Amino acid sequence: MTGPTGRPAGGAPGAIGPGGMGAAGRPRPGSGPGSGPPHMAMMMPVSKPANFRAGFRRLLGELRPERPLVLLVVLLAVISVTFAILGPKLLGNATNLIFEGAVGNQLGQAGMTGVPTEQIVAGLRAQGQDNLADMLASMPNVVAGQGIDFGALGRTLAVVALIYLLSSLFSWGQAYIMAGVTQRTVYRLRRRVDEKLGRLPLAYFDRESRGDILSRVTNDIDNISQTLQQSLTQLITSALTVVGVLIMMFTISPLLAVISLAVVPASFIVAMLIARNSQKQFAAQWAKTGDLNGHIEEMHTGHAIVKLFGRQEEAIAHFDRENEALYQASYKAQFISGMIQPAMTFISNLNYVAICVIGGVQVASGNMSLGDVQAFIQYSRQFTMPIIQVASIANVLQSAVASAERVFELLDEAEEVPDPVTPAILAEPATGRVTFEDVAFQYVPDKPLIADLDLVVEPGQTVAIVGPTGAGKTTLVNLLMRFYDVDSGRITVDGIETRELTRDNLRRTFGMVLQDAWLFKGTIRENILYGADAGAVSEEAFHAAADAAHVDHFVRTLPEGYDTVLDDDATNVSAGEKQLLTIARAFLADPPILILDEATSSVDTRTEVLIQRAMKKLMEGRTSFVIAHRLSTIRDADVILVMREGRIVEQGTHAELLAKRGFYQELYSSQFEEALESVA
Repeated sequence: MTGPTGRPAGGAPGAIGPGGMGAAGRPRPGSGPGSGPPHMAMMMPVSKPANFRAGFRRLLGELRPERPLVLLVVLLAVISVTFAILGPKLLGNATNLIFEGAVGNQLGQAGMTGVPTEQIVAGLRAQGQDNLADMLASMPNVVAGQGIDFGALGRTLAVVALIYLLSSLFSWGQAYIMAGVTQRTVYRLRRRVDEKLGRLPLAYFDRESRGDILSRVTNDIDNISQTLQQSLTQLITSALTVVGVLIMMFTISPLLAVISLAVVPASFIVAMLIARNSQKQFAAQWAKTGDLNGHIEEMHTGHAIVKLFGRQEEAIAHFDRENEALYQASYKAQFISGMIQPAMTFISNLNYVAICVIGGVQVASGNMSLGDVQAFIQYSRQFTMPIIQVASIANVLQSAVASAERVFELLDEAEEVPDPVTPAILAEPATGRVTFEDVAFQYVPDKPLIADLDLVVEPGQTVAIVGPTGAGKTTLVNLLMRFYDVDSGRITVDGIETRELTRDNLRRTFGMVLQDAWLFKGTIRENILYGADAGAVSEEAFHAAADAAHVDHFVRTLPEGYDTVLDDDATNVSAGEKQLLTIARAFLADPPILILDEATSSVDTRTEVLIQRAMKKLMEGRTSFVIAHRLSTIRDADVILVMREGRIVEQGTHAELLAKRGFYQELYSSQFEEALESVA
C-alpha cells in the first residue's frame, strides 16, 4: 500500500490503492483543489519572499553542517580574487618596462647615450618643456641609450601568467568544493521533504493542490540548488572583487577612483528602471504561457472529442490566438530585459573614455605612469562587472528565498499524531473483528459528518456500505485505516484500539481494491508483487494469485507476458485488466481484512463478471468492507449498512432491508428504474 503521497506508507503489503490515498482518492467535503494540472503550478513564476531576511537566514542555516567547507570556499575565493587583482598591477609594470625601454632607446637615438636622466630632465625644463620633463622624471628606470629589458619583461610576464594560473586553480577548487556542498545540502533538504510527506496527514493533501505540492518538491528545490551552486560563490567572489579592486583603484589614483564610483549610482538607476518595466512584461509572459498550456492540455486530453465534433479548426484558431499573445508578451519582455546589458555597457564605456582622457593627462603631466593607467582601465572593467553581477544575483536570491520559504512551509506543516511509544501489536494473522464505538468525526469544524456511530463486524463477515454521495461511506474507511483520526469514540481491530497500534502494523492488516485502479510504470510482475515481499513469494504462489484473479489468461497473450512494461498511465492494458491486476496484487498480499471500493462501474459486462468472480474468491474467509455504488452487486453481503448524513439509518441483509420498505428500498428502486429507463 502506498501513503497519501504515492510512496509506500509503512510498507503495508496488503493495501492496493492509487497514490496510497486508498478510498480517499476523491475530494473530501471542504477540501481544496486536489488535482489541478501539476505543470500549471510548476510553470508559474515564484513570487517575492514574504520575509527575505528570515528566509535567507534559514536557508543559510541549511549550510551549517558544511560550515568548515564553506569557510574553505571563502578562503579560496579570497586567494583567487587576490591573485586576479594583482594581475593588472603587475601587467602595468610590464607596460612600464616596455614604455621606459622605448623612451630610453629614443633618447639614445637623440645622441644622449650615457647622459644621466636628471641632467636630461634639467635640460628639458631649461627649454620650457616642463610636461616632458615631468613625464621623464616619473620614470626612474629610464636609461638613455638602453632599450627594452626583455629579461625583466619576460620574468614579469611569467609572474603574471603564474598569478592568473593560480587564480584560476583556486577558483576551480572553490567551484569544486561548493558543488559538493550544494548537492549535499540539497540532498539533505530533499530527503527531509520526502520524509515529511510521509508524516503529513491526508488532510494536507486534500487541502493543497497536487500540482503545488509537486512544484515545491521539484521546482522549488531545484531553484534552491541552482542558486546555491551558481549565485552563492559568485556573490562571494563579486563582493571580494569589488572591495579589492576599489582598494587598488584608490591606491593608483584617488581621482580616477572617485570618477569610477560616480558610475555606480547611474548604473543602478538605469538597471532598476529597465527591470521594473521588464518585470511587468515577464508577468504577462507567464500569464500567457499558462493560458496557452491550459489550452494545449485541454485539447490533448479531449483530443478524441475535439475530432468527434469537428472542432479541430476552432481549436487551432484558439491556439493561434494564444500563441500570438504569448509571442507579443515574450517579445516585449525579452527586448526590454535585453536593454540592461547595452545600457550598462554604454555607461561603462563613458567611464572608460573619462579614465582614458584624464589618465592620459595624468601620464603627460608625470602624475601617473602609463602602466598605472593601463592597470586602472582593467580595474575599472573589473569593478563594473561585479556590481552588475551582484544586482542580478540579488534578483536570483529573491527567487531562491521565495522557493525556500515554500519548502520550509511544507516542512513546518503539522504532522500526523505520532505512533505510541510502546504500541500494542496485532496477532498474525489477525482474526478481523472490527468495532466502531460511539464514533464522531468532522472534516470541517462546526459541520459534523459522522456522529454516534456504533458498529460490530465479526470475523469473515462481508459488510456492504451504501448511501448517497456525501453520506460518509468513504469517510468510514478513512477512519478505519487511520488516514484520519476520530474526533471522539474509538475503533478497534481484534479488540485493540487502532490508536494504540502503529499505523504500519494497522495498515498491514488491510488490503484495498479501489474503483480507480492504480498501477505504476514497471512490469506486470512488479505491479502484482507490489503488495507483498517479492523475495518471499514463490513462483507457484505468484501464478496461483494471478490465476485466481483471472489475470493469467490475458497476460499470456502479451508478447512479453509478465515482463510486459506498463507505461505511466498503463494505457497498454484495458480498464478491466487494470482492475484484475490490482485484485491479483491483493490475492498475493493475502490480508485478513479487505476494503473494496466498487471496481466494476466503468468496465464492460464480461469483464464485470470476471471481476465479480475474482472479488468473491478474494473475499472468502476474510472480513470485507464493500463500498457499493451498484446495489445489485451486494445482495449476498452478510450485513448492509445504509448511511445517510453520517449515520447508519438502516442495517440488515438485502432481503430484510427491502422488506422494511425504507431508505434502502428507495435507493434500490431508483437504480432499478434508472436501468429500465436507460434500456427504454
